[in-house]
Amino acid sequence: MREFLKNAANGNGLERIREWEAKSWINVECPDREDKEYITDTLQVPFSFYGDIEDVDERPRIEVEDGWFFVLLRIPYKTGDPDQPFTTVPLGVIFNDEVMLSVCFFKTDLIQDFIEYSRRKSIIIENNFDLLLKLLLSSSIWFLKYLKQINLQIKNAESKLEKSIKNEDLQTLLKIEKCLVYFMTSLKANDILLHKLKNLKHKKVDFDLDLIDDVEVELKQAQEISHIYSDILSGMMDAYASVISNNLNVVMKRLTSISIILMIPTLIASLYGMNVPNSFESSPLGFWFILLFSFLLSTSGVLLFKSRHWL
Repeated sequence: MREFLKNAANGNGLERIREWEAKSWINVECPDREDKEYITDTLQVPFSFYGDIEDVDERPRIEVEDGWFFVLLRIPYKTGDPDQPFTTVPLGVIFNDEVMLSVCFFKTDLIQDFIEYSRRKSIIIENNFDLLLKLLLSSSIWFLKYLKQINLQIKNAESKLEKSIKNEDLQTLLKIEKCLVYFMTSLKANDILLHKLKNLKHKKVDFDLDLIDDVEVELKQAQEISHIYSDILSGMMDAYASVISNNLNVVMKRLTSISIILMIPTLIASLYGMNVPNSFESSPLGFWFILLFSFLLSTSGVLLFKSRHWL
């Protein structure tokens, strides 16, 4: 699906238009065959750029080919999959002197929120690099939003683990840790990309220095928070792993103590149950005496184990 946007005449952000106009922005999400033909045949965008965006594991970078600038960045994506609730996907921004195009093979919250936000705050897109930096800023903000949701999931998992430690709850933490790894890797790559953009000497005149500072601040903040959450999560998982190991030791200790206590009457019954003469074979009270003796020894064993805190 593609849409065409341009700065509103009244200055109130971006507005959708029916077809492409000069200095308008072409946004393509989840492209189909028609969109692909429009990008590669009509706009004459190098096919290699399109293929790189389609690769979900592609890393952020800048390329220039046949007068086209190609910038690929990683943006956060909420999958809706309980096994991996959050990940990152590539967003490609391609432009030259006439065409400004963004392509993403996933339907994300970022683009539509960016359009609505531009209307609420009356944001105007000055040029291609201005759009690129603002998308990079918006991606950093969405990283922070999703990190807050991840933190909430960590707290919920922690509350469940405090009540009962189950493998499912620990697996939840492992899934969250995987999401944080994706976030940290993508944020670091986006930060490197921003530094490369700043070093484009012949394009420095097009940069808004205040906007660059804002992007740097948000990127650093998102990186720091993701590292903090990752460290907290790692410490929590180590702590609960120790708790699980300790609980297992306690259970094994109790089972061993119970086995020893049950072994006392078993041993006595085995001795007096042998088919050999003993002092109680003709006594009518022999069975009750042995039963009482076994009970007293077992009780003594229980009291001894409790005094040593083995039970």
